[in-house]
Amino acid sequence: MEKIKMTTPLVEMDGDEMTRILWQMIKDELLCPFIELNTEYYDLGLKHRNDTDDQVTIDSAEATKKYGVAVKCATITPNAARMSEYNLKQMWKSPNGTIRAMLDGTVFRAPIVVKGIEPCVKNWEKPITLARHAYGDVYKGSEMKIPGAGKAEIVFTAEDGTETRELIHEFKGPGIVQGMHNLNESIESFARSCFNYALDTHQDLWFATKDTISKKYDHTFKDIFQEIYDKEYDARFKEAGIEYFYTLIDDAVARVMKAKGGFIWACKNYDGDVMSDMVSSAFGSLAMMTSVLVSPHGYYEYEAAHGTVQRHYYKHLKGEETSTNSVATIFAWTGALRKRGELDQNTALSDFADKLEKACVQTIESGKMTKDLALITSIENPVVLSSEGFIKAIRETLESLL
Repeated sequence: MEKIKMTTPLVEMDGDEMTRILWQMIKDELLCPFIELNTEYYDLGLKHRNDTDDQVTIDSAEATKKYGVAVKCATITPNAARMSEYNLKQMWKSPNGTIRAMLDGTVFRAPIVVKGIEPCVKNWEKPITLARHAYGDVYKGSEMKIPGAGKAEIVFTAEDGTETRELIHEFKGPGIVQGMHNLNESIESFARSCFNYALDTHQDLWFATKDTISKKYDHTFKDIFQEIYDKEYDARFKEAGIEYFYTLIDDAVARVMKAKGGFIWACKNYDGDVMSDMVSSAFGSLAMMTSVLVSPHGYYEYEAAHGTVQRHYYKHLKGEETSTNSVATIFAWTGALRKRGELDQNTALSDFADKLEKACVQTIESGKMTKDLALITSIENPVVLSSEGFIKAIRETLESLL
């Protein structure tokens, strides 16, 4: 068949470790044989980020603003061990955090549901979509080790030089301190993204923070959501027959475990990071979760919700066979290709993305899968495939669909 042409490039952000290996396999086996792939490439591997003083991350976010659609591989957020392993100049911040801050969007994550992979929570019948605020909090935090006795304060200096102070703690000995911030404008964007997504997908929206403890910080989130809902969305939600409600994060966790699913759960940045892993893992696997950053300015960045699969990468380096699930990374590509097709009115590209997703699901439902799924499937006698073998099996299914 003739290869599908692309008119506008995608922004392609390469990543690290095992997901970087899968990234190339996916391109070689599932994309390039069928599409004249048109991307503007950025290497967000940790070595190149270090070499460019992380400028490459900023450049990739600016390119996303230019072209509107990006696809991103999983990347390393360095810790102390990575500092020595990669001989880093400094402990670079999360590239996801940098990109999300620049695009000011909301991350929507939903499990990929296939027959034969039943949720651990037996009453979950429909997918639960996590809406994660993508700016600020601990991801843009400042931290300090306190060496000994002394006083730590938050100090705000207004433009006219006026200072406002709030005592954090009177230290009697060594400790630690952290400063976080957020912006009303970003919280407003988060709220509208969630309300619009709920209307688009016709699902109830839950929002949860801990405003009883955090009476200024978290309470501001709660208040902004409520003000925007009351002014702009109340009538539209009632007309659509869907509901918005606010609850405490601990109450939300308890409710989610007893719910049937089929709703959007909006969380602050860190809560969304943790809860999306809980939901995806309980639905089957961290590698079975879609993730898209939606900006109010109309930018879309698709990625896998999981990490770089470090353990498998070290096995791969030793020449040992791995069985790494590539579905979430494939769905990052399909999400980006579909959106590119929609924006460019390129139906062939969007249709291809649909068929590739269908091929992934059909391959698993036929009993061919990676080890993580074989351990939890209800399908009898599953065929456990290697990382490469699984991608090649998907290609066979895809060719039959095309």
